[in-house]
Amino acid sequence: MSLIAEEIITFSSVLKMAYNLLTGREYLKRKKFREKKKLVGVSLAFSDLAFAAGAVPVFPIRMHTFEISKYLAYLGSASSIFGWKNVSSFLSFVKNLGISEISKIVDGIIEDVIDTINKKYNEMYDLGIENGISSDFCYGLKSLVGAHISKGRNLDACLNVTIRCSAYNKYMESLKIINQDPKQIWVDIPPRNIGNALEIITDNVSNAIRELENLTGNTITDNQLREHFKISNQVKKSYKTIIYDISASDFYPCNPATFSEILALLSLTFQDYNSNSIRYRDNLISLVDEMRERIRKGIGMDVSKMPRIFVTPIFGGWEPKTHDIIYELGGRAIYADWEVIKFSEEIPVANHLNPVEEYARFLLNATVSGIGCDNDTLTDSYLRVAKKLNADGLIFFQLFGCHSISNCYTMLREKVRRELEIPTTAITFNKIGENIEQMKTRLGAFMEMFK
Repeated sequence: MSLIAEEIITFSSVLKMAYNLLTGREYLKRKKFREKKKLVGVSLAFSDLAFAAGAVPVFPIRMHTFEISKYLAYLGSASSIFGWKNVSSFLSFVKNLGISEISKIVDGIIEDVIDTINKKYNEMYDLGIENGISSDFCYGLKSLVGAHISKGRNLDACLNVTIRCSAYNKYMESLKIINQDPKQIWVDIPPRNIGNALEIITDNVSNAIRELENLTGNTITDNQLREHFKISNQVKKSYKTIIYDISASDFYPCNPATFSEILALLSLTFQDYNSNSIRYRDNLISLVDEMRERIRKGIGMDVSKMPRIFVTPIFGGWEPKTHDIIYELGGRAIYADWEVIKFSEEIPVANHLNPVEEYARFLLNATVSGIGCDNDTLTDSYLRVAKKLNADGLIFFQLFGCHSISNCYTMLREKVRRELEIPTTAITFNKIGENIEQMKTRLGAFMEMFK
């Protein structure tokens, strides 16, 4: 990963997000034990109600201790004194000195960030397997089960939102068996927008709000919901700016491997906003500003002759070396999962609107037209994003054990060929680090089509 280290350290906002992700354990311990906040486990991007309740949403793997470089820990201490921008500038300075030992240290900071995340995911996957998880579960769910087995007892509650994936819903049901202590708070989404579906889900959201109020002792007012939705909308706006305005452009503020790494980091942290929505929003806004400033100054890379390769889905598990391989083969990988399944849609916050109903409408829309009630709808959403990205090719990850999304590839391939006339390929995936050489061969054959 030293390929990307040289550039990624120049983005202070990225360093900050990586630091907040990997030092989450200490932050969460402080919130729980010193500030007496309630920790609420979330999977996928369903953290809004927990934030509005004054609780601390957490993507379960972040409760672990990561084997991060001691230098990254030092960065956090230095940032409290000098600020992250000055820390980033200093790292860039020492990197440019050309002293090999110093360069190795700087490279090691980013290598540790990336490698420890992937290593921990695989550890959680193995733990899920050891505890007899059903083979019907995909990589992402097996890793989530492992995280709950190891750290779920530290949660005060789990916020469970049903989606089209039956295995995902079984996983949430299994949480009651894995750990008895956390309260299970459910938001059931009707499988289709039929009849009074919006009324049903609005009631279900209201019930979840009442349970969160009982958990935290806080009253969740309409204004509190609106205030959080405003923050969330700003996050989504910045996320979509990076995906559509910057990643689809002909000039990048860094090399494409670096850019793909940033998109992957955003995909991971989007699920719980690193447990602090205001801080996360500010980091994303800063990232957009940093990218635009670099582009304005001509700092970066002309990518006009490099094909845009839309790589999806990755939220259930994917091989992180994909974007490096694509870059080495002359392309640029773009990740946009949350846009595909419509979790990046903004929620109306006008005073005359009922915020509970608007959030229910957001969930229903994501279910019906994003992740979809059927493969036809889901593939339409992939097609929609591929068009907006002006993608030159599409790579689809088929997860072993996935029966709700991976089986849509045949339909997606036909739609892409018919409507976009761009090449597609499917990559099978079971676990990070497996079959790298086979994947290189497959990607090599795919990228040959652009020469």
